[in-house]
Amino acid sequence: MSGDPSFNETIHAPVRLRISGLLRGAEKVDFAVLRDTIGISDATLSKHLKVLADAGYVRTTKERSAARDDARRLTWVAQTAEGKAAFDAHVAELRRITGEGG
Repeated sequence: MSGDPSFNETIHAPVRLRISGLLRGAEKVDFAVLRDTIGISDATLSKHLKVLADAGYVRTTKERSAARDDARRLTWVAQTAEGKAAFDAHVAELRRITGEGG
């Protein structure tokens, strides 16, 4: 893990913590996969992604799907370097608080 332990209120919210954890090990994740894995609505996921994006922790991109014949595009979500560092520092702080160490 990188960075000094640091509690992060933005990431700590349960849904945002799960989003951050799921994104941490991936280059990018499809919006629908995040939604279904967490078990929340599109609107709820969008709201939490906006908070994370406003903090600079995630970015979204839309790409056309080669598997689709219509004009709809897939929305991909990726964690930024800043988001990874903030998540790692938050997890380190949770470990410090619980006495698990690093």
